Amino acid sequence: MDNSKILTALVLGDVCGKPGSRALFMGLSALKKEFRADIVILNGENAANGFGLNDEQLRQFFDLGVDVVTSGNHIWQQETLRPTLDNEPRLLRPANYAPGVPGHGSVVVEVAGHKVGVLNLQGRTFLPPLDCPFRVGVEMLEKLSRQTPVIIVDFHAEAPHEKEAFAFHVDGKVSLVVGTHTHVQTADERILPGGTAYISDIGMCGPRDSVIGSDPTLSIERQLTQMPLKSEILDAPGWIQGVCCSIDVRTGKAVKLERIARSYGG
Repeated sequence: MDNSKILTALVLGDVCGKPGSRALFMGLSALKKEFRADIVILNGENAANGFGLNDEQLRQFFDLGVDVVTSGNHIWQQETLRPTLDNEPRLLRPANYAPGVPGHGSVVVEVAGHKVGVLNLQGRTFLPPLDCPFRVGVEMLEKLSRQTPVIIVDFHAEAPHEKEAFAFHVDGKVSLVVGTHTHVQTADERILPGGTAYISDIGMCGPRDSVIGSDPTLSIERQLTQMPLKSEILDAPGWIQGVCCSIDVRTGKAVKLERIARSYGG
């Protein structure tokens, strides 16, 4: 295949606190070069010590070479970010929140001479009952597809069956559907029959030897006592998890999907 017609997308999992940010600072530039990434998409909703994202962190991510920052249910934790949700088109919140909520759920960016649509959605299983991501998602995809066949979806959700069902629902209409939110990378990456690449969860950028980013000692105590103890991000060496997807820019179909997990700092 003509490599000039292939766009390479690096899509990285939820950033968990300072360990996740440190791992990105140490490793993102090399990853971009290794995979010759044309676009970098990052879920930033847990960057502020596990709860939300602030403006300084957002600027740092853009300075590192991130093109689009997606999010999920924790994006509302830092109130000072809310004006930025309206004013920064490259920062997304899930599109299926109610009308009038700050921010927007999709963007089209131009990279390497090609337009790429990015859509952010949130699932409803074990999460707040937002508008239907299947219905809203298809409506948004119809609009994005008028601008480009290359569309990447961050589906922020708990349940693998909801993520898989959505991916099959839009198979052939988008290039890539990645699941985020659980912080546990799954091994089910594949290209569906219609040409859409899919993985149930791309994992996280955060402390490696943790319980989904949190200090294991506190997580164990919470399980043993059932007390509502507040989680704390483990300050430890981190890793970067995500996927690299090769996409045919003429058709929007995925041609290759590779899972990534790299450790940094020890």
